[in-house]
Amino acid sequence: MKVLKMRRPDKIIADASKQNWVDLYAPTAVQPYLKLSRIDRPIGTWLLLFPGLWSIALAAPVGEIPDLQLFVLFGIGALVMRGAGCTLNDIADRDFDGQVERTRKRPLPSGQVTLLQAYLWLAFQCLVGFLILIQFNLFAILLGAASLILVAIYPFAKRFTYWPQFFLGLAFNYGALLGWAAVTGSLGLAPIIMYVGGIAWTLGYDTIYAHQDKEDDVLIGIKSTALKFGQNTRSWLIGFYTITLLVLLACGYVVGLTAPFYTFLAGAAVHLVWQIKSLDIDDGELCLVLFKSNKFFGTIVLLGIIGGKFAVPF
Repeated sequence: MKVLKMRRPDKIIADASKQNWVDLYAPTAVQPYLKLSRIDRPIGTWLLLFPGLWSIALAAPVGEIPDLQLFVLFGIGALVMRGAGCTLNDIADRDFDGQVERTRKRPLPSGQVTLLQAYLWLAFQCLVGFLILIQFNLFAILLGAASLILVAIYPFAKRFTYWPQFFLGLAFNYGALLGWAAVTGSLGLAPIIMYVGGIAWTLGYDTIYAHQDKEDDVLIGIKSTALKFGQNTRSWLIGFYTITLLVLLACGYVVGLTAPFYTFLAGAAVHLVWQIKSLDIDDGELCLVLFKSNKFFGTIVLLGIIGGKFAVPF
């Protein structure tokens, strides 16, 4: 297949930094599999993990720190299931990736692994995810199993809708439901509205990310919110991030979080404002920096929820 060189070399954004630990330290034989799982780019794991950590902390009893064992299990689960999702995405996009300068050196289009090997790696990661899931209560197990439907849909969403980021949000924020279920064995209003806010957050940060590939996406014929919003992206981000903050505010009110939560949430709001004001949709490197900065937003919110379980009511 002929590779379409769709950007000037000085405009190409690297698929992953060559200073990542996989290239520097991992055995050569396993590097392609780790790259299939994006272990060399951990930001996606953090973005998948945060809604679950938020929810676990939100469900913790007043005056107690969150269940650290659940934090660890969710961390491992996020690592392997994000890896499984990325592997499935690469399997589905192997022909597209071969036509894009930024992605043509990924393990599948470059021939570092075969399609069969990719499927076997996907199965292994799903098995590890299953072993993590069965550590939870029955309700959480059934709820978690249902998320596989969303994981399976997302890689194909860009083919039929300009809103693949919405489907990513459905999958990536499922931890908001699962975390609460793992603690309580049920669902409630707080995790449901947090799920909605998480989807809005994902629509914001992944639209920023998608602006890196918009030129290639047009030529290949796949869709994204970056293409749909275009020059109006900043206005859409204001809407998405406002929903995110209002929903988190509502979560804090519903569960009775105390003053530290609202203080930290104000700091998180400042961070989102910085993202919006800094955005240049034609600067791919900046878009990547802003996208990655969401790990700080997630951390600020988590610290606020934990702190809000302890101090004097606001």
